Amino acid sequence: MESHPDHRHQHQHHPEGEADEEALTELLDLDAEVLHEYQSEVIAWVRELAGDLPGRRILDLGSGTGTGALALARGFEEADVLAVDVSATRLDRLQARARELGVDCRIHTLQADLDAGWPATGPVDLVWASNSLHHMADPDRVLAGVFTALQPGGVLAVAEMGSFPRFLPPDIGSGLEERCHAALAEGLAHQLPQLASDWGPRLRTAGFLSEAERTFAIHLVPPLPAAARRYAQLSLRRIRSALDGQISAADLAALDMLLDDDGPGSVLRRGDLAVRTARTVWVARRP
Repeated sequence: MESHPDHRHQHQHHPEGEADEEALTELLDLDAEVLHEYQSEVIAWVRELAGDLPGRRILDLGSGTGTGALALARGFEEADVLAVDVSATRLDRLQARARELGVDCRIHTLQADLDAGWPATGPVDLVWASNSLHHMADPDRVLAGVFTALQPGGVLAVAEMGSFPRFLPPDIGSGLEERCHAALAEGLAHQLPQLASDWGPRLRTAGFLSEAERTFAIHLVPPLPAAARRYAQLSLRRIRSALDGQISAADLAALDMLLDDDGPGSVLRRGDLAVRTARTVWVARRP
């Protein structure tokens, strides 16, 4: 699951305008579609490390639009998946999608605000937290809840991004994208102070035993398919919104040209876009 500027994920978000909510939902779904090879690889790796779990009950912590829960159901065919999110709308969307795919008997949902306290999840064997912990007001308290919910020998997998994806070649705007990301990082250091956390020590402090840590480098080369170009557009659009008034008028104008659906320089038309990002995954076990 991806996280994005001005995305109060958990996906612990607050009410947003309907149009913004629709765009964000599309962006999250595109993230899973465009980065599906990463998602499949990391779930297969976690399954290998987890070994034979006793009860096959998985908790998706901050499930968002549910793409992770559905991928977990595919990767762990014997397991039931409990998707926890603050948004009833997104959980309803997940249930509808699960019915379409014929896995609704194994996908369950629970609406809960993890910042308000640990919900009644019951015991679980595997917890999946993808790009959600850094949005928590007190992630260490949430990790304590995870520890309590996990069965002895159960596994926690935490996946977090190293930075927001890059899409543009460096010659566009003489380094436009890097300037935007530098300005974005400055603002996010205050809004999301947990974003750059090293979760390994925090997992050990919470009582977990470290199993493995791995960084997955993602580089999709041009030409990108239409879905990836749309993913780039929506991602850059959220960055542009977050940086309004924080970067130069010239850089804002350059972004607007890239984001124009019908313009000759639109990212929807460019053949030189790439997707460059990285995700780090920590796997730990409750003793």
